[in-house]
Amino acid sequence: MTKVVKTNKAPGAIGPYSQGIDIGNMIFFSGQIPLDPETGVMPEGIEAQTRRALDNVKGLLESQNLTFKNVVKTTVFLDNINDFATMNGIYAEYFEEPYPARSAVEVAKLPKGALLEVEVVAVK
Repeated sequence: MTKVVKTNKAPGAIGPYSQGIDIGNMIFFSGQIPLDPETGVMPEGIEAQTRRALDNVKGLLESQNLTFKNVVKTTVFLDNINDFATMNGIYAEYFEEPYPARSAVEVAKLPKGALLEVEVVAVK
């Protein structure tokens, strides 16, 4: 049985997708760009955008009574792979050992001109 995740703790879906899908003991969350869920404004710079995107992930997790410790896989999409070290340092503030599996890739463009997008899979 699948359940749709819907919360105002992260930006709402702006297309034909869900913020997340809960299926069994796993939740697959849609990628989060650094839009403020209250204002729709995106901060400037990789540091602020990384924090905002991860705060959006935190909002999704909290809406399902989960934490970053429930995350088993992340994918980070970067507009510029040269921002990896900065992103990685901030990312380490949100996750603790044992760290989830992770992929990080550079992409040509992200929605709304974001510098990164973070996608996670969590286990309940």
